[in-house]
Amino acid sequence: HVQLVESGGGSVQSGGSLRLSCVASPASSGIKFMGWFRQAPGEEREGIAAIILGSGVSYHRYALRNRFTISRDISKNTVYLQMNDLESKDTAMYYCAAGENIRRITYDWEDEQGYNYWGQETQVTVS
Repeated sequence: HVQLVESGGGSVQSGGSLRLSCVASPASSGIKFMGWFRQAPGEEREGIAAIILGSGVSYHRYALRNRFTISRDISKNTVYLQMNDLESKDTAMYYCAAGENIRRITYDWEDEQGYNYWGQETQVTVS
């Protein structure tokens, strides 16, 4: 059973930065890609970014691409989300997710149905 453990959320002032981490276990799991989503109060969950673990090819939500960056460290089974120049509208619950069928991410990385596993979410508050 794959487990995703998130960390790095918290409160930050507008203009600040945070880096979220998501560790996948076990290391031998069959996940091929991971992504980050978020859900603000009263809003639908939206995709932020995703990355193919083997190649490092990444996808970013267009509106966030200049501030948010996804990366991975294969040796640590960890995916990161670097968030810079945070704004109040970035306040949300942030989710890490992982998928096994690599075709799903190449077709539509934002499709939640393509992800097999989800983390427990972490709160990010920007004031």
